[in-house]
Amino acid sequence: MSNIKVIKKSDMLKRVALWSDLKPNSQMFVDTRLPEHERDLYSVIGPGVSEDKETRPAITDAQDFNLAYIGAEPGKGAALHSHPTVEVFVPLTGKWSIYWNEGDEQEEVIISQMDCVSVPPGVLRGFRNVGEEHAFLMGIVGGSDSGHVDWAKSVIDRARETGLQLDENGYIIEDGDR
Repeated sequence: MSNIKVIKKSDMLKRVALWSDLKPNSQMFVDTRLPEHERDLYSVIGPGVSEDKETRPAITDAQDFNLAYIGAEPGKGAALHSHPTVEVFVPLTGKWSIYWNEGDEQEEVIISQMDCVSVPPGVLRGFRNVGEEHAFLMGIVGGSDSGHVDWAKSVIDRARETGLQLDENGYIIEDGDR
């Protein structure tokens, strides 16, 4: 018995994300107001673990994984966070530090274009552009519904100082929006 399907071009075009059409979101996560964590996030396949209710991926049909591109200036990237699923990082350009664990337990690996790191579920991890120019990283999280991010307490405390918090469902709200 064959599992081969025929699909019309009009249906396939709903599954195409052209770079020229992608719009970055610079506030998809609660840490993005912190200067060292400013970055642009491009939701390519599925909403991923976005904390912004307005996130609209280019390809909405996320079947077992979500894919995003992250653009960042040197020294910038994501704060320590964890996911309930695997997260995979592949640099498209530049050099990136993928780091994990907190405090004295923190470890890191430096990766370059086309290298790959797969971080297990539940491990606090972050990433930072350690190159000398703006660079792009591809991030993939598992699951059709990848849940929400768990942040290190220090990140939540610092984000609150900028006026951002998370509501009871894990979405960004401005102080006073409750």
